[in-house]
Amino acid sequence: MSKEYTGTISSKGRVTIPVEIRKRMGLRAGDRVEFITESGVTTIRPSRGDVNPFEAYAGALGTFEGGVAEINQWVGDLRGR
Repeated sequence: MSKEYTGTISSKGRVTIPVEIRKRMGLRAGDRVEFITESGVTTIRPSRGDVNPFEAYAGALGTFEGGVAEINQWVGDLRGR
């Protein structure tokens, strides 16, 4: 079920995002958002910024030199197979 929310644009172009949407998106005062337009549809989302939050974990699992078979074995072990 969809629900419509409305916001207000000020004379300076600022938009008030309804509290229900802010909560759902985890937005707080000072957060940045992005407006993405694809195929005539505009979407708002929290700004991803230039920093990749997963970059700190790169290499944490080591390397899989055995290719796909080794990765599949590792995932299977994690799942208890």
